[in-house]
Amino acid sequence: MFKQMDLQRLVKEKLAGYLFVVVSNREPYIHTYVGDKIECTVPASGLTTALDPVMRACGGTWVAHGSGSADKEVVDSKNSVPVPPEYGSYKLKRVWLSDEDVDRYYFGFSNEALWPLCHIVFQRPRFNDEDWYAYKNVNRLFAEAVLEEIGRRKAFVFIQDYHLTLVSRLIKAKNPRAITAQFWHIPWPNREAFRVCPWQNEILYGLLGNDLLGFHIAYHRHNFLETVDRALECRIDNEKFSVTHSNHTTFVRPFPISVDFDAINERSQATEVDREMAAIKNKYGITDEIIGIGLDRIDYTKGIPERLKAIDALLTKYPKYKYKNRIIFFQLGEPSRIKIKQYEELNTEIDRLVADINSRHQTDGWYPIIYIKEHKSPVTLLAFNRLARFCIVSSLHDGMNLVAKEFISSRADRDGVLILSRFTGAARELEEALLVNPYSVQDIAEMIIAAIEMPLEQRHERMTKLRARVREHNVYRWAADIISDMVDIK
Repeated sequence: MFKQMDLQRLVKEKLAGYLFVVVSNREPYIHTYVGDKIECTVPASGLTTALDPVMRACGGTWVAHGSGSADKEVVDSKNSVPVPPEYGSYKLKRVWLSDEDVDRYYFGFSNEALWPLCHIVFQRPRFNDEDWYAYKNVNRLFAEAVLEEIGRRKAFVFIQDYHLTLVSRLIKAKNPRAITAQFWHIPWPNREAFRVCPWQNEILYGLLGNDLLGFHIAYHRHNFLETVDRALECRIDNEKFSVTHSNHTTFVRPFPISVDFDAINERSQATEVDREMAAIKNKYGITDEIIGIGLDRIDYTKGIPERLKAIDALLTKYPKYKYKNRIIFFQLGEPSRIKIKQYEELNTEIDRLVADINSRHQTDGWYPIIYIKEHKSPVTLLAFNRLARFCIVSSLHDGMNLVAKEFISSRADRDGVLILSRFTGAARELEEALLVNPYSVQDIAEMIIAAIEMPLEQRHERMTKLRARVREHNVYRWAADIISDMVDIK
C-alpha cells in the first residue's frame, strides 16, 4: 500500500526544484463569522476529501476562491493563510470574486451549462454569452493568482475540474517552464452531447494546454479523445493516448481517484465517534431498527428522489419492515446551488416526497425517513456510516463518487452493505457492492431487501474485499500515479 510518507518521498525526489501548486474553484477550508467569532470549517466536497491529504503530504500552495464571510480577515498581504489551522501543512491562497462573477461564472456557465452537459441526466444545459465572458474572466483571475505565486520559476501546477478549463493556456503563455496537469472530476460525455456547447473549441483548446489531462475512468478518456478528434485539427496517438495540437502534446490518462483510507479508518474508531453514535441513537430513539443512510450534496445527479421512492415501494410491498423489523432511512444532504432553478425545484420535490412517504407509512411515532438537510461535521458523518446496515449511493451519473469509498473506509467492523449505482466510476472498482440501476425504483428496493437479509458472514466477506481494494488504491497512490506521469513528461 502506498502511504503518505511514500508520496512525500516521491515528491521530494521527482519534483525537486519545482513549486507545487493546486488550483480549484472550491477552497479546502472556509473561515466564517459565527456571531463575533471566526470559525474554520471544511466544506462538503469530494475534491477536498481527496486533495487535502495530498497537500498535507506535499506542502505547497492551494489557490482557490475565497468564499467565506471571514476569509479576508485571516489572510496576509498576499491573500494567503496557512492550513490546516492546527498546524499549517500548506498555504491557501485566495482569489476574490465579485457577486456577479460568482453568479455568472459559477452558477451560470459552470453549473447551468457544463455540469448538466457532462452528466446527461435529462437536464437541459443553458448557454449564455454573458456567463461565458464571466467564465473567461474568472479563469484569467485564477491564472494571474497562480502566476503571482510562481513567477517565472519552475512549477508543477495541478488544476482541478470543469470550472477552470482555460487556466493552463494562460499560465503557460507567461511561464513556459510551468508543467500543468488537470484532473476532470466529473464525467466527460460522448462527442454528440458535447458538440452542443457553443464554445466547444475554446474549451478543448484550453484543456489541451495541459501536459497531462486526467479522468476517472478509461471510458471518459475515450469520449474526450473522440470529441477532440471530431472538433479540432489535431493528431491523436491511440497507443500513447496523446493529442498533439498547435505544436503541443497532451497526454490523456485515467486515474481513479480515492480517499485516505487509513486516516478515515482510524478516525472512525475514535471515542468521539462512539459518543456521537450514542447521541444520534438517543436523539432519534433508535433501539433495534435497521438503519440505512444516503449522504449526498443535494444535487439532481445523485438520484435522491428515486431512492426515497424505493423506500416507499419497499414498505408497500413488505409491510413487516414498518411493524416488526423497522427500517429508518436517514437522508443527509447539504443544499447547494439553490440559486439555480433546477436545484430549488429538487429541494421542493424532496421535501414533498419525505412528507408524503412518512405520512403514508408512519406508525405510533415511527417515521421511515429522516431528512437532515444541513452541513454535518466529519465526526457526525462517520457516526452515521458506522450505524448503517446499508448505504445507498444511487447517482444517475457520476465521475467516481467518494462517498462510497468513505463508507467502506469507516467500517473497521467489516459490516455494512454498499448499494451502488452502476453509473458511477466507483462501480468499476467496487465489485462486491450491490450494483443497481438508479433509474429503477423497484431495483433499488429489492437491493435494500438483499442488503437487509444478507447473512453476517457474507456481509463481512464482501466488506473485507472492498476495504482491501480501497486501502490498496488510496488517494496517495492516485496522486503518485499522476506525479509519476508528470515526471515522465517533463
